[in-house]
Parts: sequence; C-alpha cells; structure tokens
Amino acid sequence: MAMELGFWRLSERDPDHVAVVTPEGREVTAGALLSAANRLVHGLRARGLRRGDAVAVVLRNDLPLLEVFLACAQAGFYMAPINTHLAPPEIAYIVGDSGAKAVVCSPEVADVCRTALDSIGFSGDGRFCTGDAPGFRPFSSLSAGQPDSTPGDRVAGMPMTYSSGTTGRPKGVRRPIVAVDPETMAGGYAQFLMLFGMQPRDGSVHLVTSPLYHTAVLSFCSNHLHLGHRVVLMDKWTPEGTLERIERYGITTTHMVPTQFSRLLALPEAERAGRKLGSLRQVIHSAAPCPVDVKRRMLAWWGPVIYEYYAASEGGGTLARPGEWLEKPGTVGKAWPISKLRIVRDDGTEAPAGEPGTVFMSMGQHRFEYHNDPKKTDGAWKGEFFTVGDVGYLDADGYLFLCDRKCDMIISGGVNIYPAEIESVLLSHPEVADCAVFGIPDDDWGERIKAVVEPAPAAKAGPELAAAILEFCKERLAAFKLPRSIDFTDAMPRDPSGKLYKRKLRDPYWVGRERAI
Repeated sequence: MAMELGFWRLSERDPDHVAVVTPEGREVTAGALLSAANRLVHGLRARGLRRGDAVAVVLRNDLPLLEVFLACAQAGFYMAPINTHLAPPEIAYIVGDSGAKAVVCSPEVADVCRTALDSIGFSGDGRFCTGDAPGFRPFSSLSAGQPDSTPGDRVAGMPMTYSSGTTGRPKGVRRPIVAVDPETMAGGYAQFLMLFGMQPRDGSVHLVTSPLYHTAVLSFCSNHLHLGHRVVLMDKWTPEGTLERIERYGITTTHMVPTQFSRLLALPEAERAGRKLGSLRQVIHSAAPCPVDVKRRMLAWWGPVIYEYYAASEGGGTLARPGEWLEKPGTVGKAWPISKLRIVRDDGTEAPAGEPGTVFMSMGQHRFEYHNDPKKTDGAWKGEFFTVGDVGYLDADGYLFLCDRKCDMIISGGVNIYPAEIESVLLSHPEVADCAVFGIPDDDWGERIKAVVEPAPAAKAGPELAAAILEFCKERLAAFKLPRSIDFTDAMPRDPSGKLYKRKLRDPYWVGRERAI
C-alpha cells in the first residue's frame, strides 16, 4: 500500500494528534489546524483570490503563519513570507513585486506594514492583522462564517521566498503552479526528510528555532507536518530556551545554523552540564559552512546526530551524515540521489577534482525563475544546471567542499582568497565570539583583507587583542591570507536566523569605489 503523506489527508485520519505547540506552549490538534486552513481557503476565494495569486505574510512564528501556508498550499496560491525586521520600503518592494492580493501581519509590525502599504497604495480591503491594529481588518474576518469543509478545485500552491538581499535587491524564487494535487506535491517535498532517516508518523518532534520566513526553516517545519510529526515553535531563539525545550518536549529533530551552535557552546559549563538531550536523533544544519572546531565540539557534546546539507531557496543539494563528516571534516557532503553537481571554471569548462570553481547543481526536471528578473534567471542556468554563486570543489570521492560565496571572494594581487577559511580560524580563537572577513580597497593590490571581530563577553577590544588574534592566525594561515587589520564591533549585523549582512560592514569602505566582483 502506498504511503499516506500530506498534512491534510493525515489530519483527516487522525484529527486528535497534536500537530503544533505554539511559542506560549498551547497544543493545537491536527484537526483544529486543518479546519482553520480550510476556512481560510474559502475566505480568500470569497475575496477574489484565484489560482496563481499571492498572499504576503509578515508574521512571527505562530499558528497564523502555518494556517496561511497550509491554505495556500492546497488552493494553488503563492505565499510570500517577509522578514519581520525589514523597513517599510523593503516590505513595500516585496509586496509590490510579488503581486500580493492580500497581506497578513502580526500586530508587532503593523505600524511598519501600514507605512509600507500606504506608500504603494495597497488597498485596505486586502490588509489583515492577527491582532488589533488601525488600518487593518482582523485576520479572523477572513475565516468568519466560512465552512471548514475540504475546498473544491484543490491544487498544490507554493511558497515564493525572497532572497535576503545581502548582495542586492531581493528576488522572489518562483516555481510554476502545476496541476498536481496537494498531497502528491507535499509528499514529494516531505520525502526529503527521509534522507536524514525520518519516516512518516515515527514519533518525531521537530523544534523550530529560527524565523519561518526563511526558506529552509519553513520547508523543514511544513515537511514535518506532512509526515504527521509534531512541531514545536520558538519565536525568539535563545540557547537556554533551546535546551529547555529539548528536555521538556522530547525533541528528536531540529534545524539550526552554525551561529546557533557557537551560542550554545558559549553557555557556561554549569548551564550545559546535566542536560538530558538523549531524545535527539537528527540535528540538521546549513546556511553557512560550519567551522570545523565548532562542529567537532557539538558532536562531542550531542553525539553523532548532527547532519549537514547544502542547498538554497533555488534548490539543492548535498548531504553529509555525521560519520561521513568525521571522515572528511569540512565537507558539506555528496549529492542527493535526485541531484548532480558540477564545478565550473570562469571559462565555462568543468574543473577537475580539487580545483575550486563555481558550484552548479541539477535536480532533474526542477526549474525556477527569479520573479520579474529574466536576466538574473538566465544567468543562474547553464542547461539543466543552476548556480547560486557559491565557490567550492569536489574531492576525488565526489564530496563537496565550499570555499565561499563568489561575491564575497577577495582578489588581492590577482590571487583568489576565500573569507570563510579565514573566518573559521578566527572563530576558533577563545576571545572571538563572531567575525566577518572581506576585502577593502588597496591601490597596489586591488583589495586587502579586513577582519571585523565581535569579542567574547570577557574579552576587551583594542590593540592588544587585535595583536593577539593576528599572532594566532599567523600559526594557522598562509601569509597572503592574513588580515591586514582588525576592527571591533559590539554586535555583528545578523538576522534572527544567524545570516550575516556582510554588505553593511563592507560597503562603507567602498564608497566611491567599484568592486571587480
């Protein structure tokens, strides 16, 4: 008998299963979430939304975001999740670019959203807020009086996530709406979790530690729902809160980024000792290369449960299981069964094993476009392969090692230098809490290496610490990779998921100058 997958079908079979635990600890059954999603489909259609239309959401991690997602995913709508920390012009751009017919926001960001929507003349009839906010209709009014019956004309919808804008204006990653039923589409996506050893209705409890407006976070959360697992939501991440929830809810799986690992390891030993973490089976990380020392320490603490993958909003990818990574430290793994990898030189030829180049991936018939940007779409594709601009190499066994983003690469004296390698060394220094490395203008060399460091809590920023860090680096890096200077900052410009906005640090040095890449 074929596996039953897909939240809607599984929830009809077992409506009393607890599907979601909200950040405040409220337990929500699958049946209640299904009813809310169904009513929402009827309500959105009553307001004129049709297949292919978009709903933009500026929502915190809570039940309404999942209700909108599950409604759109069975009605052929796009859901465009928007970072809750964006400024009004940034929100206005995404709402306008996505062509959203409705916008749903949390009360905490209602003022910012109102300014954004007013600036583009977005109709008040399409504005909804999950709390009381002037200028917005109540979110509950979308569902009021609507039946909770299964909607007709069901077809799979899609998230349309926008790039973070770290290297330019964000672009929506848009896939076509095709005539496929929601369960088939959901089942296809949810089977991704089986690469990590998860199975439908196997008792998995997934902890959401980062904002759901990020592609991977939303994907993992929804795929767990599609496998009949329980999802526990965090709204504001803390390392202490993570450990507490793992113990309280018997968390088996979670998705994190390397910055969160570093924050966990920075906890006092008394806070870490004695924690009961034996329920963990799969701790999955991505978003940036993880410093080797950080990952070794996490594996020593949590055991062989840490998996790594490489992918992007556009697709993927690779997988490194714990044992594979220990055999090849630093790898992000081998290609998924449905994927292929190529490393391409700047001249378009394929690079041999061990030689860095641009990483291209293929996922069979998978296609995407950058919404309203055909030039960028064309630039991402070479035949069946696409790239997101990362630089890396394959070893002789087909394992991928990432060097850096091509846009972050430093070219000094004609030599390519990869900041991620230098950052990994800096992060292994005990008095460095966080760091960023990038190129700044140099009249002789083109670029020279600048490091910006966030000191550890007990460390004192200043010339003495800078000298000690540089001496530390000299023992671990070739001379041409050494930072020429170090600046200090109280806090790195990272978003809540840990993604670094390196442009905010680098751009002031390049005012009036033009980078070669």
